[in-house]
Amino acid sequence: MNLKKLLGETDPHDLEQPGASGVVNISRRRFVVGSAAAGAGLMVAMQLPLGSASAVAQDGATEVNAWVLIDPDDTVTIRIARAEMGQGTLTGLAQMVAEELECDWNKVSWEFASPAESLARKRVWGSFATGGSRGIRGSHQYVREGGALARELLIAAASKEWGVPAAECSAKSSVVTHGPSGATMTYGELAATAATMSAPDSVTLKDPKDWTLIGTPAARLDTQDKVNGKLQYGADVMLPGMLHAAIHACPVHTGKRSSFDDSAAKSMPGVRAVVAVSDNAVAVVADSWWQAKTALDAVTIEWETGEDGKVTSESIKQMLEEGLGADDAFVGNEHGDAKAALAKSSNTLTADYSYPFQNHAPMEPMNTTALWTEERCEAWVPTQNGEAALEAVATAAGLFPEQCEVHRMILGGGFGRRGAHDFVGQAVEIAKQMPGTPVKLLWSREEDQRRGYYHPVTRSRMTASMDDDGKLDALHVRISGQSILAFFRPALGEPEKDPVVFQSMAPEGDHAMIYSVPNLLADHAMRNTHLRPGFWRGVNINQNVFYMESFVDELARKAGADPLDYRRDLLSESPLALAVLEEVAKKAGWGREMPEGHGLGLAVCKAFGSYVAGCAEVAVVDGKLQMKKIWAATDPGFAVNPQQIEAQVGGSFVYGLSAALYGECTVEEGRVVEENFDSYPSLKLAEMPEVEVSVMPSGGFWGGVGEPTIAVAAPAVLNAVYAATGVRIRHLPVKDQALV
Repeated sequence: MNLKKLLGETDPHDLEQPGASGVVNISRRRFVVGSAAAGAGLMVAMQLPLGSASAVAQDGATEVNAWVLIDPDDTVTIRIARAEMGQGTLTGLAQMVAEELECDWNKVSWEFASPAESLARKRVWGSFATGGSRGIRGSHQYVREGGALARELLIAAASKEWGVPAAECSAKSSVVTHGPSGATMTYGELAATAATMSAPDSVTLKDPKDWTLIGTPAARLDTQDKVNGKLQYGADVMLPGMLHAAIHACPVHTGKRSSFDDSAAKSMPGVRAVVAVSDNAVAVVADSWWQAKTALDAVTIEWETGEDGKVTSESIKQMLEEGLGADDAFVGNEHGDAKAALAKSSNTLTADYSYPFQNHAPMEPMNTTALWTEERCEAWVPTQNGEAALEAVATAAGLFPEQCEVHRMILGGGFGRRGAHDFVGQAVEIAKQMPGTPVKLLWSREEDQRRGYYHPVTRSRMTASMDDDGKLDALHVRISGQSILAFFRPALGEPEKDPVVFQSMAPEGDHAMIYSVPNLLADHAMRNTHLRPGFWRGVNINQNVFYMESFVDELARKAGADPLDYRRDLLSESPLALAVLEEVAKKAGWGREMPEGHGLGLAVCKAFGSYVAGCAEVAVVDGKLQMKKIWAATDPGFAVNPQQIEAQVGGSFVYGLSAALYGECTVEEGRVVEENFDSYPSLKLAEMPEVEVSVMPSGGFWGGVGEPTIAVAAPAVLNAVYAATGVRIRHLPVKDQALV
């Protein structure tokens, strides 16, 4: 391993995917960690000490180092900094610590690390942010180092107890053994001494070929407590004397509160207070949430919405349509001369596609419980970024972060929505008006739908030319639509290019274009609306892969080529992408004779550092879509827990197909129309196809899992629809569109 990288003597972004093993300098190491002050993913270099803390934790457990607590009975508790929202990240992170620690997995437990304690200890746990499929790949290096360091401290403790060289001792299954004598001591017996030992200058990580826990389908650590109800979500929090709050903010995102009349609400049963929140919301505090919600409905609120209150889906469509042919565009990827090649070609194809606003719609609505006093503020938050939540609490409380604490809860769905903390600030503002009393703010489903950070709305014009053999010669991808980063990081003066817009079309990196095209131009006409865009699970790969994979399928059909063969030619320089594509085609029996009204469809991409592909079999019967089966393949480089990867891939299709078939937020009078699941439905159990997953870790890199596969769901199914019916769907969602 290059120690210059570990010592901060290079671009910090080079540290995001370090090698799988090697000797690491502990005392001077610089890590890339998420900014506590920004929820938008800003990365800064900070010192991240991993040394022993010489502390005794609660219940008699000894803290060997920041990551590892050990009880006298050999129970190992591993601290988790990243969020758990059903994806299994906490188990995967624990596996990596336990692998290097050489402990007994059957005695492993976990607890969330504290953002406030991390701040007090110079951010010892690094980034708390969980998004962008980076929970594992963004922290695998230093969490493994944490396990390795704890192992070395335990070996050093045994060496001291026995008076023998540490080199003669080894650790396995929570036991340290002295080789020459055969003497043994358990981790529980050694923990107290280990906590007093000085940290070594370096630790050696295991070679991947020697892993015994990483790469296995180890049982999840949180399942049992979810089943028996012991595990608490944010919505479950109950504190002595707690009151409940319901809130209504202006449904036009840029609107403000003009006035409100609470005379009817104040006298309703259980109501304790009606309070103004910021300049755009009103909340009711009551003895129960239903009392608060009922009283809130009786409050008359006047809004100031300005010109944004006149915006409609049609006006947004017109704006995006204009962008498709506009001269102003940011170039995200360009080589050759696509425009010249297109201008001189006599064999071209142009197709327009679109992707709507979509809400995250997690089953657990936004919520926070807050307790404020003049000296301290605590909050119980289901958050994707504990540090950003702590900053939001401190800001709203008017206190220093050192005076605050965020108790992190399991998330009932996140998908990117809980990386923004507007609901946290609201809860603290309300609690500040009820000093000394805990208040739980719970959004209604309608509030969650109206006040989302929506998947950005875009349209795309794909234009290509082919040579005499039907091979792709030039491609121009024009994207017209929102920029997430322009919202979260508004530029001073002219807007700056947003690289996130070009996910799956980038010239290199985690979201690189996988197809070899002689002349390529991908550009973006930035057209922002007043509705807040956000990082919606998969983000821009969802629309970009839908556009690209649908259009490649159209090109293959125009060339009279088999869609698989056509992609094979384009993937000549992307062997890992080709491998996952070949896998799903083989598993699906590509090329087999299909019954009438049945079809197979393909899609493949690189996203979040991983290579993924899908092949869907569908039938269209009496104009109704039946999704029979989907074969999926993913190569994430290293696979920490294959069973969890299979589950995440399957879940990706649930989420991705729900979006493709039904997900659409429309706009009237500047506000979202769909306010509940009656008008914003998700995939039903009977509609879900069987999913067969191939996990194909090729090693050598750390790719993401939670988001990449979502992108291939829509194009694989819709390419299959075309194969079955000859009907091409270019605009999502599919609902209400004729399939025959």
